[in-house]
Amino acid sequence: MNFRGRHIISIADFSREEILHILQLAGELERRPRPDLLAGRLMATLFFEPSTRTRLSFEAAMHKLGGRVIGFSDPGSSSARKGESLADTIRMVDQYADVVVMRHPRCGSARLASEVSRVPVLNGGDGANQHPTQTFLDLYTIAKDFPQLVAGGPALTVGFAGDLKYGRTVHSLVAALGHFRVDLVLAAPRGLELPEHYIDEARQAGLKVTQVATLQEAVERCDVLYMTRLQEERFPDPLEFDHVKASYRLTATMLAGARQSMKVLHPLPRVNEIAQDVDATVHARYFDQAGNGVPVRQALLGLVLGAL
Repeated sequence: MNFRGRHIISIADFSREEILHILQLAGELERRPRPDLLAGRLMATLFFEPSTRTRLSFEAAMHKLGGRVIGFSDPGSSSARKGESLADTIRMVDQYADVVVMRHPRCGSARLASEVSRVPVLNGGDGANQHPTQTFLDLYTIAKDFPQLVAGGPALTVGFAGDLKYGRTVHSLVAALGHFRVDLVLAAPRGLELPEHYIDEARQAGLKVTQVATLQEAVERCDVLYMTRLQEERFPDPLEFDHVKASYRLTATMLAGARQSMKVLHPLPRVNEIAQDVDATVHARYFDQAGNGVPVRQALLGLVLGAL
């Protein structure tokens, strides 16, 4: 498969075969490092929103492949503060770098960047829209514990809990799971449910979708539970937020009713939606999940730069 020069904007742009190819290469790079694969190549990171895991794992991936990094993590230190358009920023940066990684608060910004860039653009999150590289590492993490996801076998039950309306990692992963044998379980506060068009698309792809009333019910049904952060700013009533926050907090006690093999994922950062006592259980996978961002993003960088 030839990925040279390809933009990574939306998970919807990828077929099942392409997804499997990326996951396979990530596994190979994790097992057999290639420290000189991207020697002499330069990656620009343009982060118009705060980021820890995405930015640092991309930078770690590039450095571990022998490449170098330029960029910014604070738009206030860039010409955007002076009123420079995003299109002009991209046209300028593509003069300096071989690949651009960008996070931006506006939905569709990554697609716009790809339309004007002469080099590959990798979407590190555009508003509430998409976060495709997170989705690849989520799939990679799930497949490590449940190889049947990619090998074919009994359907996995994957649950999503928390803010499913605005969570871009949820939107991307739900779309990607349409390529696999999966049943979905959804648990969200009123007003933060997964948008109907994502549910419709999942059902059209052949997935069974079940919406449950409580987090505990999701815990007891799932092979994988994908937790997300509830955002206080989405609630007009602070008292309602306090009530919902308590209802969507996962604790070690709640996991007593879970399957022994069940794994808990979270794109991070967590605030209080996963109690720290969960960290020591056999179910916690969210820190391993964050670590998996390095080999997955190494694979993506190597592919779009034509080195793999």
